[in-house]
Amino acid sequence: MFNARATHPTRRGMLAAGGALGLGAVLAACGDEDAGSGGSSGATAAAKSGSWSFKDDRGETAKADRIPANIVAFVGVAAALHDYGIDVKGVFGPTRTKDGKADVQAGDLDIGKVTVLGNEWGQFNIEKYAALAPDALLTTLFDDAGTLWYVPEESSKKILAVGAPSVGISVYDRQLTEPLQRMLELAESLGADVKAEKVTTAKRRFEDAAARLRAAAKANPDIKVLAGSAAQDIFYVSGSNLSIDLEYYKALGVNLVEPPASTLKASGGWFENLSWENVDKYDADIIMMDNRSSAIQPDDITEATWKKLPAVKAGQVIARDPEPILSYDKCVPLLENLAEAIEKAKKVS
Repeated sequence: MFNARATHPTRRGMLAAGGALGLGAVLAACGDEDAGSGGSSGATAAAKSGSWSFKDDRGETAKADRIPANIVAFVGVAAALHDYGIDVKGVFGPTRTKDGKADVQAGDLDIGKVTVLGNEWGQFNIEKYAALAPDALLTTLFDDAGTLWYVPEESSKKILAVGAPSVGISVYDRQLTEPLQRMLELAESLGADVKAEKVTTAKRRFEDAAARLRAAAKANPDIKVLAGSAAQDIFYVSGSNLSIDLEYYKALGVNLVEPPASTLKASGGWFENLSWENVDKYDADIIMMDNRSSAIQPDDITEATWKKLPAVKAGQVIARDPEPILSYDKCVPLLENLAEAIEKAKKVS
């Protein structure tokens, strides 16, 4: 549920609902986000020697004289790399919840061992970033313009001027399997053992889960699945043509509720805005709800129109990860949970 670069204000609103040489030039930076107590060791990468290069999904090749050890990454990328044994020094993006616990997008990261440069949209403490002496800046791409996700555009030149090569993995308008493979390739370039039993087992489990979801969808073709996200005044219904998870589910045969292209236009094709009064516009047997901390969670929705929805009354509401952590291990439950929901669903629409 994101927009292209040209519709940043809408996307931002949805997210709110749902070396010393370079340091002097960046002190007038954004954000004062608290840092964690130090950083992780990056031992896996640091133990390697030799030059490093990686061609990212912008077509740009990041290069360094050695494999990066002081890595700074968007929290979801850091979580994926952690699953492959690669540590990072700093993160940005939703890392801590209001009660100080790890955000869902942090996965299995120990958030007390990384420096948090910014926890919300628009936050990125450049002074702390430069102090980490970063040798790689890693994030995702949610448009075809190469915009680095959660790197504030108004300060991106200062951030990149620190000197760390940047890498963007695209999660825009493609199926989940492609960025999963690209993240594995990035991890391998950073020193991960991609042939380790843990990794190969997770990939087999992912393939098995995909087969299960395909079979569930084929056996229950009439079960309609709607992807939604809740904000104070708006209920967002996702289209399936840009999101990596929804595109993949559709390819596996899941019967996704698809708003007309005309209603998705205002968001660049990502979602349709509905008032809570019109939340029943689309029939659905299963509702997948945005599980990010930027969105209101189902148990906290008080709108009477929501509670009257057949899928809600039937208890057929499950969580959705609109920004999946791109490791096979973390994506297995996404497929399994949806498959189970479809297998057990009653036709209520």
